Amino acid sequence: MRTTFDFSPLFRSSVGFDRMLNALDAASRIETNINWPPYDIAKAGEDDYRITMAVAGFSQDELDIAQEQNMLVVSGQKAGEDDSQYLHRGITGRTFKRRFELADHVKVVGASLVNGLLTVDLKREIPEAMKPRRIEITTGLALPETETKRIEAEQQAA
Repeated sequence: MRTTFDFSPLFRSSVGFDRMLNALDAASRIETNINWPPYDIAKAGEDDYRITMAVAGFSQDELDIAQEQNMLVVSGQKAGEDDSQYLHRGITGRTFKRRFELADHVKVVGASLVNGLLTVDLKREIPEAMKPRRIEITTGLALPETETKRIEAEQQAA
């Protein structure tokens, strides 16, 4: 059973959260039967994350990783057709494209393929201008007085 959420009340009462609400809305529509290739998402530190995907049978040349704004796209396509006759084929080689929505300021810092596991390392790098800063509070000094300007409307003759 699928439950659909209505986010319109949140759109009416919040400012600046539209991207997050759109991501929640899109996540509620994702089909859950697409589960290949399997993957893990782990938090490796305060601002470090790691995505590990099981891509058995794919070589480094058959995989592609791209970051487009706040979207990470990992895709794989087998280079050639295998002419072997299989009695059972459990290791699939089908083409895939997996998308991951990234938060603001999350960047890919590296990727590696070891023993059929593709590992993508991510790091959140908040710009210095956006980090919280401490404001010093002074005492005993009054703020300088500023002259209040008065705006007078022009009088029009009737």
